[in-house]
Amino acid sequence: MGPRIGPASEGPQVPDKETKATMGTENAPGGKASPDPQDVRPSVFHSIKLFVLCHSVLQLAQLMISGYLKSSISTVEKRFGLSSQTSGLLASFNEVGNTALIVFVSYFGSRVHRPRLIGCGAILVSLAGLLMTLPHFISEPYRYDSTSPENTPQDFEASLCLPTASAPAPAPTNGNCSSSTEAQHLGLVGIMFVAQTLLGVGGVPIQPFGISYIDDFAHNSNSPLYLGILFAVTMMGPGLAFGLGSLMLRLYVDINRMPEGGISLTIKDPRWVGAWWLGFLIAAGTVALAAIPYFFFPKEMPKEKHELQFRRKVLAVTDSPARKGKDSPTEQRPGESTKKQDGPVQIAPNLTVIQFIKVFPKVLLQNLRHPTFLLVVLSQVCLSSMAAGMATFLPKFLERQFFITASYANLLIGCLSFPSIIMGIVVGGVLVKRLHLGPVGCSVLCLLGMLLCLFFSLPLFFIGCPSHQIAGITHQPGAQPGLELFPGCMEACSCQSDGFNPVCDPSARVEYITPCHAGCSSRVVQDALDKSQVFYTNCSCVAGDNSVLAGSCDSTCSHLVVPFLLLVSLGSALACLTHTPSFLLILRGVKKEDKTLAVGIQFMFLRILAWMPSPVIHGSAIDTTCVHWALSCGHRAVCRYYNNDLLRNRFIGLQFFYKIGSMICFALVLAVLRQQTKEARTKESRSIPGLEQQLLVSEPGKKSEDSRV
Repeated sequence: MGPRIGPASEGPQVPDKETKATMGTENAPGGKASPDPQDVRPSVFHSIKLFVLCHSVLQLAQLMISGYLKSSISTVEKRFGLSSQTSGLLASFNEVGNTALIVFVSYFGSRVHRPRLIGCGAILVSLAGLLMTLPHFISEPYRYDSTSPENTPQDFEASLCLPTASAPAPAPTNGNCSSSTEAQHLGLVGIMFVAQTLLGVGGVPIQPFGISYIDDFAHNSNSPLYLGILFAVTMMGPGLAFGLGSLMLRLYVDINRMPEGGISLTIKDPRWVGAWWLGFLIAAGTVALAAIPYFFFPKEMPKEKHELQFRRKVLAVTDSPARKGKDSPTEQRPGESTKKQDGPVQIAPNLTVIQFIKVFPKVLLQNLRHPTFLLVVLSQVCLSSMAAGMATFLPKFLERQFFITASYANLLIGCLSFPSIIMGIVVGGVLVKRLHLGPVGCSVLCLLGMLLCLFFSLPLFFIGCPSHQIAGITHQPGAQPGLELFPGCMEACSCQSDGFNPVCDPSARVEYITPCHAGCSSRVVQDALDKSQVFYTNCSCVAGDNSVLAGSCDSTCSHLVVPFLLLVSLGSALACLTHTPSFLLILRGVKKEDKTLAVGIQFMFLRILAWMPSPVIHGSAIDTTCVHWALSCGHRAVCRYYNNDLLRNRFIGLQFFYKIGSMICFALVLAVLRQQTKEARTKESRSIPGLEQQLLVSEPGKKSEDSRV
C-alpha cells in the first residue's frame, strides 16, 4: 500500500499547473502545445482507461506473487528444513526493501517517468520471482526418506527393523554433513532471502505511482471510480495466490526430475512436498507480461475531459439537491489550500533529498502529537499484526491442527477467508457513506466491529483436534503407560535416530515415527483399483495382527476445519469493517496540509511495527509448541510433531491479544473525540453570553430586544 492514497480524495495538488495547461492547450506528452487533437488520437496508450485496466492487472499479479509464499510456507519449511521462526523472517523480508524506499517515493516520484518506473519495478518483481525458484533447480532432488541409501528405493529396507548384523552400517546423524554441505544449505536459504527483498523493492513504485498517475490525468469525477475499480481488482490477488498454491501443491516437488519407478508417496503423507516453485514461475511470467504496456505510456497525457456516462446516470438518480450544497465548498478547497504554503509538506516537492531527510523528523513529530492520529495508527498496527500472522501461518495451522493437506487448506482459505475480508471492507465503506458518519460515528463503528470480532473469536479456543499419540514422544491421559517411552521390543533393531517414515497402528491409534520403531521386519504392498496400500508386518511392538499401516493416523475431527474457518472468516470480516472508518479518522485527525504525509507515515508504521515483526513473532510462538524436531547436521530443522492444544491456544491467543489491543485503542479514540466535542460545545456556550454582554453595554436602549435575541 502506498502513501499516495490520501491525495486522491483531496483533489490534485502538485499537478494542477500541468492539468490546467493540458486542458487549455491540448498538451502532447512532450509538453509542447499542439492545437490539433489528432496528434494525440493515434496512440492507444494516451487513454487513462487503458492505464487503469493495465494497472489493475499488474497489481493483481504483484499481490499474487507476493502472497504465494504464504500459501506454501509449510512446504518450503519441509523442503529446506526451516523452523517457523525462520520462515516467518523470510516472509517478512518482503517488507524490508519496500519500507526503506516508500517514503521517498511519495515525495520525489513526480519528477520521473512514472509509467516506465512502474514497468521497471514490475520487471524486478518478475526477476525476483524467478530467483525464488532457483534453489529448486540447483539443489539435489528431494529424498523423503533420508535414512535410505541413494542406490536403494526409498521407504524400503532402510526403514525396517533389521538385526544389527545384517543391517547396513548406519551413518551418524550428522555423518553426511560437512562445511560445504552446510554452506550450500545456507546459500539456498540466502537466495530466497535476497529474492524476497528484491520482491519488496520492485513493488515500491507500482501502487503509489499508479494511483498518482490515475489521479492526475483522470477526470475529477471519474478518479474515485477508477481507484475503486483498481482496489477491487487488486484485492483478489491474495485469494488467487492461495488458489494457485492449492493447485501447485498437489503436484510432486520434483515433477521435472521424477526418480525411476516413481514415488510411493501420496498427497496425504506428512513427508509430501508439493511443487512450490511452479507457482512462482507462473506468477513471475504473469507480472512480466503485465509490465510490457508501461513502457509505451507517456510521461504525461491529456487530462480526461468527460465524465463517464453511466456515472452521470447513477448520480442523476441517487444524488439529492442537498449534495449540490455540500459540493460547493469543496470545489474551493484546492484554491484555499494554495494560500497555505507554510508547512514543510507543501514545499517537499521542491526539496532535495538531504533537505527532506533533515525536515522529515520534525514533520513526523508534528503528526504524532495528534492523539487521534496516534491512537488510530496503533490500532491499525494491532490489526495488521493480526492479519500478517494469520495470512502467513493460517495454512500451516489448519494443516497441523486438523490433519488436512496443504492443498486443501489453501483452497479453503482462498474460497472463504479472502471473500469475507473484501466483503467486510465494502460493507464498512457503505455504512460510513449511508449513515453519513462523522469522526465520533466512525470510532463507534470501529469499536463495535472489534467487539463483535472478539465475541466470535472466543469459540476458536475450543475447536480443534487433539494431538496424535506418538510412541516415545507424546502420551495421552488414560493411554497405556508403556507407550510413553520406546518399548524394549525394538532394542534389537538398528533404527536410524533421525528417520521419519510414519506408520499407524489403527487398532490402538498409536503412531510410530518409522516402521523400525514399531519393530516391523517386512513390507507388503496391496494393489487396489485406484491406489496401492502399503502395510508393514511382523511388528514386534504391535499387539494383535502385528501389522501397521503406512502413513500417519487419520483424524476423527478433520471435519471441524470448516466451522473453524467460517468463524475465522466472520471475525476477519468484522475486523475489516474498521478499514474505511479508521482511514477517515486519520485523514480528519490531522491538519489538511499534513494529510499526504500522515498517510505515508501510517503505512510506514504498519510495515515497521506490524508486517515485518509479526510473522517472526507468530513463527516463534508456533516453534514453542513443537514436541519433535528433525535434525540437520546436528541443528534443529523442521518440526515434525506439535502439541496441538498448545499450538491452538498460543496461535489463537496471540491473535486475541492483538484484537484486544486494537479495541482498546479505538475505545480511547472515542473517548478523546467525545472530550474534544464537549470542549468545543463549552467554548461555543461561553462565547454567546460574552457577545450578549457586549451588545448590552454598547446599546443599553435596545436591552429588551437583545435579551430576546
